Amino acid sequence: MQTTLLLVAALLYAICAALPTSRRALVSRLTAAAWLVHAGALYMDLGVPGTLRVGFAMMLSAALWLSVAAYWIENRNFALDGLRRLVMPCAAAAAALPVLFPGSLLPLEGRGPAFGWHITIAILAYATLTIAAFHAVLMALQESRLHTRAQGAGWLGATLDQLPALLTMEKLLFRLIGFGFTLLTLTVLSGIVFSEQLFGIALKWDHKTVFALLSWLLFAALLAGRRWRGWRGKMALRFTLAGFATLVLAYVGSRFVLEVILHRGIAA
Repeated sequence: MQTTLLLVAALLYAICAALPTSRRALVSRLTAAAWLVHAGALYMDLGVPGTLRVGFAMMLSAALWLSVAAYWIENRNFALDGLRRLVMPCAAAAAALPVLFPGSLLPLEGRGPAFGWHITIAILAYATLTIAAFHAVLMALQESRLHTRAQGAGWLGATLDQLPALLTMEKLLFRLIGFGFTLLTLTVLSGIVFSEQLFGIALKWDHKTVFALLSWLLFAALLAGRRWRGWRGKMALRFTLAGFATLVLAYVGSRFVLEVILHRGIAA
């Protein structure tokens, strides 16, 4: 059932990407339908009784699910049709990815009922900051195009021209980073609690802990610099991408190597 729902969501996202700008009402309805189908598939796949399914494909699928939600909500306030043509194809691919790479089932027995919430918050944090990084890349491309004004740039150039102004894009970026940082903070704090329960120490200093804390510090520095030093533009983009890169090393990258290259499941 989950496989069917994921493939239906992928198909609906692909249709949304292909529809012309003039069909805005239809795009909005199909986006909402695809998002709901995708949500149902993720809930059924993540919520196996007594276990929690985790893996790089599930993480990316959840990230694009949140990305579609952010696009749909913000599109009611700003004209984001150019963003649709970039987000929807990625969402279609990410929705179908868990069919090929289902990940592993993490047993929840003996870990306490709140452990599942810790994992869920972590997935949401990674997903939100993945969206922020994608958004930062778009801003970098948009700024470069403003400076060069390349002729005949093709589909990508035309899509970038339809994005909102850079100031609007920057506001959206820091909304995403603020929300993602809050979730990442909750992830780190709850991780300390569960580390004490499982290993008897406040922090287990493995690669995931080190890179997660480094990512937290980078995003904290970015938000502090934005608040008190007025950081923006290239400085903000660099910190966003650096924080995201360390977060990828903390989880998604290692899970990809284990699952796809080494063909190993998650360790308890």
